[in-house]
Amino acid sequence: MASWTQPMEKINNVTEFIFWGLSQNLEVEEVCLVLFSFFYTAILLGNLLIMLTVCTGNLLKSPMYFFLNFLSFVDICYSSVTAPKTIVDMLAKNKTISYAGFMLQIFGGHFFGCTEIFILTVMAYDRYVAICKPLHYMTIMDRETCSKMLLGSWVGAFIHSIIQVALVVQLPFCGPNEIDHYFCDVHPVLKLACTDTYIVGIVMTANSGTISLGSFVILLFSYSVILVTLRKQSAEGRRKALSTCGSHIAVVIIFFGPYTFIYMRPDTTFSEDKMVAVFYTIITPMLNPLIYTLRNTEVKNAMKKLWDKKMFWTSGK
Repeated sequence: MASWTQPMEKINNVTEFIFWGLSQNLEVEEVCLVLFSFFYTAILLGNLLIMLTVCTGNLLKSPMYFFLNFLSFVDICYSSVTAPKTIVDMLAKNKTISYAGFMLQIFGGHFFGCTEIFILTVMAYDRYVAICKPLHYMTIMDRETCSKMLLGSWVGAFIHSIIQVALVVQLPFCGPNEIDHYFCDVHPVLKLACTDTYIVGIVMTANSGTISLGSFVILLFSYSVILVTLRKQSAEGRRKALSTCGSHIAVVIIFFGPYTFIYMRPDTTFSEDKMVAVFYTIITPMLNPLIYTLRNTEVKNAMKKLWDKKMFWTSGK
């Protein structure tokens, strides 16, 4: 990180950034193009199917499916921040993005990523109330409370993202403008700033780290209490509860693991970061529909009804 003596506002002459992409090997890039195109299509179709099933299957009245519906929506938005641009870049010789586009992608990535963290945390609380306080579940998790929790998730994520972007915008960039990544993120761009970014890096890590660690602690506490409570229930009750919670735990692990590796550490970059980022930007949004449908009987039944209704209308014509 170089230190410069000129005023920060007078040396910001970078108008665009250049990505190195996932790999400089043309054959690897071609394979990645096919995989990313398949993954992004699966994300769109899978999550849209979840949303359609929840909305048409009269499942929105259930808090769990109310949040699942918005989790699928956020997954589509989150992956759409990076995947389309990445796919187009794999077809292009020069992988460039404007300065404004760069800042927008940072904002979008952190906004939808943070929203997903908050929704997953709220869903853990929903499962805690359902299993540990079943008699008061519908009173505690009424529609007004769920809506407030969802609104809080959006607002909290917006504040987090604004802070991240504000910290990056005030940095001076005077070249070079090449980033060893395939999308815009805070750690790689800090290395390009023409000033000492030590304090900025600490603030960014604290901002993201507090959210990640705080949410993860809440998740651990919720599921610890749930597991203790399940010991007192019947075998059938444990099976149903674990079936529902198992889906959520799987999503939390495959999302929080890579996300924590990237954002809960000091301002450093590793060669593995690009591959790790693939998991929380592409793999997790793609797997969420599979995890929630394969392990959830109610969702599968609603999908079957939706399919039967479609077949009925098709045969009727």
